[in-house]
Amino acid sequence: MCWLIVCSVFVVLPAPISWGQSSKEVTAAVQPFVDRNELAGAVMLVADRNEIRMEDAVGWANIADKQPMRTDSMFWIASQSKPMTAAALMMLVDEGKVSLDDPVEKYLPEFQGQMVVVEKDEEHVLLHRPVHPITVRNVLSHTSGLPFRSALEVPTLDRYPLEARVRSYAMTPLEFSPDSKYQYSNAGINTAARIIEVVSGQPYETFMDERLLKPLGMKDTTFWPTETQEKRIATSYRPNAAKEGLEAIKIDQLSYPLSDREHRRPMPAGGLFSTASDVARFYQMLLRGGELDGKRYLTEQAVKELTSRQTPETLNNSYGLGFAVGANHFGHAGAYSTNTIAEKKQGLIYVWLVQHAGFPGQGGQSQGEFRKAAANVFAPATN
Repeated sequence: MCWLIVCSVFVVLPAPISWGQSSKEVTAAVQPFVDRNELAGAVMLVADRNEIRMEDAVGWANIADKQPMRTDSMFWIASQSKPMTAAALMMLVDEGKVSLDDPVEKYLPEFQGQMVVVEKDEEHVLLHRPVHPITVRNVLSHTSGLPFRSALEVPTLDRYPLEARVRSYAMTPLEFSPDSKYQYSNAGINTAARIIEVVSGQPYETFMDERLLKPLGMKDTTFWPTETQEKRIATSYRPNAAKEGLEAIKIDQLSYPLSDREHRRPMPAGGLFSTASDVARFYQMLLRGGELDGKRYLTEQAVKELTSRQTPETLNNSYGLGFAVGANHFGHAGAYSTNTIAEKKQGLIYVWLVQHAGFPGQGGQSQGEFRKAAANVFAPATN
């Protein structure tokens, strides 16, 4: 902490945190992608269960304006919202108010009688009853047969109330029988969020704020960035027409202005904006078995359910409840190339925040170079 004395008045100024040589080694691995105009910019964070080991920014939040990327830059984390929604529902499981193996229709009666497509062509659709109704576990692990989204969510995902969107899923036939396949589904995670509303008696976004985000100190994590926060959101980019540089774009899955609470609705499967330090807080809580700073959010059993494989071994995809999982890691990526991975063996969290709908040249390799460099610095014994 630095103290600046002005006219006998003490003013507290935040001191810039210096991560030293370790941070320089990591940023040096990513800087060449910025220099070649293959990556606009990135915020990189490495943490363990107890503290942030490094946090640094490289490149530009806005190239045209020469606005540098900052460690407090905000990003649309998109599907990184899924684990947070799943964790919120697991709070109700811990309280005995929801069971993972209950049919969804127990909480949402509109799902009663849902059918599954067994044949389909231009002339006909044949429907049968599924082997069993979809369960809470199914919707959290992408094995329900629900589509990615419904026709109600075109062109954007955030225009209608959650209740209406979930009702539209119930009116849509399942695309396969539950547990027989894996199919990535925003609709499934949104359905889980609607269960939160019905069981808790609170709007989903209120439950998230009061039970998870604010208690964890995730002060910048929101579905509706304020006008002040919007100025900190990194510009989104994609490869230009020649595939040799970058062009700025808007997020086509969301409606604008982003701060509009009247017309924009929360999207549990992918609507959150956040910062690297906020995301790290969430993952630290999980690596600590559901507790952080002396407050327990989830039981150790709930964390195990979230971060362990739930998809049948007969399927190629290894997914937990709201998390992509492996034998020793769990995490999630987002549509615009953000990603967070927690390594159980290393006890480390790697947060990579960018805003890219694709990369020119070798830009797609930048995240891997960050991970490799960070692991060499912070977990050399395991590499």
